[in-house]
Amino acid sequence: MMTATISPKFQVMIPKVVRETLHLKPGQKMSVVAKGSIIYFVPEKPIEVLRGFLKWMDRGGIRENE
Repeated sequence: MMTATISPKFQVMIPKVVRETLHLKPGQKMSVVAKGSIIYFVPEKPIEVLRGFLKWMDRGGIRENE
């Protein structure tokens, strides 16, 4: 198990193995979720990655009639 230390400025360094495995980049945004005593850091994906994600979705009835 890898460990991380919280700096005096409350910064956490993500271990190199995790950064490389998840292809994290400097300045990349992370969503932070706390559940009980566990903290999750979830990398946010650029919008380009999500293009075509919901191709199968029926778009009928989503918008109000104009």
